[in-house]
Amino acid sequence: MNNHVKWTKAAVPIGVVMIVLMLVVPMPAVLLDLLIGLNIAASLLILLVAMSIKRPLDFAVFPSAILIATLLRLALNVSSTRLVLSDGYAGAVIEAFGSFVIGGSLVVGLVIFLILVVIQFVVITKGAERVAEVGARFTLDAMPGKQMAIDADLNAGLITETQARRRRADVTAEADFYGSMDGASKFVKGDAIAAIIIVLVNLVGGLVIGMVQNGLSAGDAVSTYSLLAVGDGLTSMVPALLLSTATGIVVTRSAADGDLGSDMIAQLGRTKQPLRIAGGALLGLGLIPGLPKLPFLLTGALFLFLASRVDENPPVEDENPTPAADEPSPDSPESIAEKMRVDPLELEVAFDLVELVDTARGGDLLDRVKALRRKVAMDTGLVIPLVRTRDNLDLPASQYVVWLNGVPVAKGTSPAGTVLAIGDSLEGLPGKPTREPVFGLAAKWVPAELQRQAEMAGATVVDRSSVITTHLAEVVRQNAAQLLGREDVKLLMEMVRRSHPVVVEELTGAGLTLGQVQQVLQALLEEGVSVRDLVRIFEALSLRAKSATDLDSLVEAARGALGPAISQPYVTEDEKLYVMTLDPGFEQRLLSAVRQGEQGAVLALDAGAVDALARGASDLLDDAEKLGITALLVCSPQVRPALARLMRQVVARCTVISYGEVSRTAQIETIGVVNGAVALA
Repeated sequence: MNNHVKWTKAAVPIGVVMIVLMLVVPMPAVLLDLLIGLNIAASLLILLVAMSIKRPLDFAVFPSAILIATLLRLALNVSSTRLVLSDGYAGAVIEAFGSFVIGGSLVVGLVIFLILVVIQFVVITKGAERVAEVGARFTLDAMPGKQMAIDADLNAGLITETQARRRRADVTAEADFYGSMDGASKFVKGDAIAAIIIVLVNLVGGLVIGMVQNGLSAGDAVSTYSLLAVGDGLTSMVPALLLSTATGIVVTRSAADGDLGSDMIAQLGRTKQPLRIAGGALLGLGLIPGLPKLPFLLTGALFLFLASRVDENPPVEDENPTPAADEPSPDSPESIAEKMRVDPLELEVAFDLVELVDTARGGDLLDRVKALRRKVAMDTGLVIPLVRTRDNLDLPASQYVVWLNGVPVAKGTSPAGTVLAIGDSLEGLPGKPTREPVFGLAAKWVPAELQRQAEMAGATVVDRSSVITTHLAEVVRQNAAQLLGREDVKLLMEMVRRSHPVVVEELTGAGLTLGQVQQVLQALLEEGVSVRDLVRIFEALSLRAKSATDLDSLVEAARGALGPAISQPYVTEDEKLYVMTLDPGFEQRLLSAVRQGEQGAVLALDAGAVDALARGASDLLDDAEKLGITALLVCSPQVRPALARLMRQVVARCTVISYGEVSRTAQIETIGVVNGAVALA
């Protein structure tokens, strides 16, 4: 088997080398006869394969086959011309072809040869060249649309990731194929021109050599060398004509279920009416005086007979076909397991929101979801899973639901024919009052035709797709830690391994498991920290794992490596960072209240202390939001893990950072001090 594979790989390169050698090495007439027969057989084989394929990509090597076949014919032409001009004999095949075509008349032979040239060059080759050029242009123009359609089907859950990759590969291969065919058609055209020139060279050169060197009379020279020239041209023209026909068939072939012969017969004889009309017209021609009756009457009767045999009611396809051998049965464990699979992220829409998903009706929701995945990846370093989008007829009109790991986590409405106007002065606008789904701002669904009026009233106007996408983005941001699976972490580690292999080797050598790395990254995402800089995170984990492997220690080591990058997203355009601080005495009391629990460090505080802490931070955050700014709570590194864990429970919108994570370039603005000393006293 291995020897067979080796010979298969070596056969074509060896053949090409031999063809090149034929251009410069003289060849005996016997070997030339053998290679001419091989050339005709190979061209016939290519034509038959072109007729049997179902789609052009099934014969993807066709452009290369055209090049090799053309090179072989030209090499044979060079060898035959050398024999014709030097010996006046080029083998039995060329002599037989010349004698058969000329048939005793040089003029008739040349006319027949020129007719064959016109058929190939003007009709078949020219048409195939034009079809290949247009096909290449249209295929390249349609490539982006086909790629978007594949992405839309993938996001909608209609196809799997494997099927999407296969379809993308087919689209790319199709574009490459038609681009190659556009160039390969030029080989066929050039081959036809070369055949004409070679015949003229053989005729003129043969006459000169015959009369000057060999001392033949003009008549003998014409008789001898014209026969050889026409025979040589015909042995090249026949395979060239076959290859030109194959080229035309391939470039005009569209994807179908059968081969060319089956499809052509089935489609031409699909209905009775055309056959009946054609048969009747032929019978009518046979009745016209002066025209021969037998040919028209026979062909007309044949068409009417074929019309009587056509079945216009083909069997209806079974609505429940038997699954293919490579497809599991709907009741098989594989199919049931596939249906049981819970998607990490799903978006369900009501029946009247399908238009937002349907690209044929101008819907762009799927494109926005794809853009959302890219934005989330750039902002957080998390590659969120594909969002399976599907319709649900049981949902109330205009409603959508976001599912996370099989659980509905958010829902909203997006009424048809409206836009969402966000602002405080919306009383004069007609519409349904509501709340913006992400920040809870006052809003109103107003008719789409009043969008300009709403903007003039000072409202921020958002279209329906943007509302859903923004809501989905907020859900992803809040649940980023839950969306980071172990397979995702493995993929991220492999990505780092390709660029920084030593970093991953040290990480795995430090004894950290994939699960521990996942927990660290999830903890960072849960606190809104981007994990894009995986190299620095992994380096910090490798160093800390030598002394401690508890989760809090590893997380703080990663945060320490990131440093000011954690607070940089909160820096305003005027390079200011707004922070809240803890009263020194209060912070010291918090530090003394830190206790180690099963889930990490916690604050052992009574209810009054927790209430004072939450109320103080919440009041300052409210004041900051009224000014349109975002503030962070800054504390010492020793108390930060426990304080952040507590604040996520009592004031989830409060982000806690340590002093080492404060931006070094921004201007720090303190908006207040959290003081819970009275409550703790």
